[in-house]
Amino acid sequence: MAAAEKKEHLYKILVIGELGTGKTSIIKRYVHQFFSQHYRATIGVDFALKVINWDSDTLIRLQLWDIAGQERFGNMTRVYYKEAVGCFIVFDVTRASTFDAVQKWKNDLDSKVQLPDGSSIPCVLLANKCDQAKEGLVNNAGQMDEYCKDKAFAGWFETSAKENINIDEAARFLVTKILANEEHMQTNEDGPKDSITITSSSSSMPGEKKSCC
Repeated sequence: MAAAEKKEHLYKILVIGELGTGKTSIIKRYVHQFFSQHYRATIGVDFALKVINWDSDTLIRLQLWDIAGQERFGNMTRVYYKEAVGCFIVFDVTRASTFDAVQKWKNDLDSKVQLPDGSSIPCVLLANKCDQAKEGLVNNAGQMDEYCKDKAFAGWFETSAKENINIDEAARFLVTKILANEEHMQTNEDGPKDSITITSSSSSMPGEKKSCC
């Protein structure tokens, strides 16, 4: 009977940012525990599925959408962003120009997708390739904290797909934010609007330790 009462959720997560920042590598590492130096640039959009046994009562499926970094695909992002409930914006710590573009991606995201109450979906900033020499603001953690607060990011993590640094931690942090939003909507709007619940659900949320951001 316990198995029959297990809640299942499906969440659409966007992974966006400039070309060559490691978005595909992050997804491959997270979903398949695999890394390669030889990925081709994503054309349009690709996606992968990650299944998480969140706790004894909850199964979460993350549909990770890998959005191409090329500017010429920008006019399609509204279609790709539809129904997303969380996002990673990725930049390359070895190329300050990719950090300069982060605000463009965040503005694009916030203008095209919102939660049912009109608020922005939770977005986590990933400072990728942290195993290499860094350029720019990412060298100052305090300033990065302030940047994320000012720009309404849920948090930020230094990550490395190559060395498997903070990929799982960042994902758990984002899922915790998504679950908190869902619980809020259940409380205030009489039912979740952005998940698929297979069976009748309780209103409790797993007690998840927050990651440092």
